Amino acid sequence: MARSLALFAIGLVFGGGAGFVLAAANGVTFDGHDHGDPSHHGGTHAEAMAHDHSTTVNLPAGADAPSVAIALTQDPMAGWNLHVMPQNFRFAPENASTADVEGEGHAHVYINGEKLARLYGNWIHIPDLPKGEVEVSVSLNANSHSALTVNNVPVSAAVTVQVD
Repeated sequence: MARSLALFAIGLVFGGGAGFVLAAANGVTFDGHDHGDPSHHGGTHAEAMAHDHSTTVNLPAGADAPSVAIALTQDPMAGWNLHVMPQNFRFAPENASTADVEGEGHAHVYINGEKLARLYGNWIHIPDLPKGEVEVSVSLNANSHSALTVNNVPVSAAVTVQVD
């Protein structure tokens, strides 16, 4: 039994090491990708363009126009809790990356202008914020990932907090 366990451990070490060497030899890195660059989405050019964050879906103003409000509170244990409260808008994770349907989609959460996450519900826990004055903002986006606008004004909300 001890010999089998030792051989298993040796196999894991050498197998894992060989995997890392093979990945490094093929240019694989662990630093993620620039989500704003459509060429990093993989697939065909048409697929990359379908996930273009620079386009907008403009809706007319009126009683049915979407809007969003946010509230950021410090979590009693650690981090921050962001409450996203859309009006005339439904989070639709089941339709992400599909054709736009008026009044549904997802949100993008930003910290000081840098995208933190895609959001499919009303709450998100933010484990840590940088020190100093911090702007947390949220934009509503269509299923196609295009930003929603009303009369060409982005449907978004922001709050600024001082983090010590």
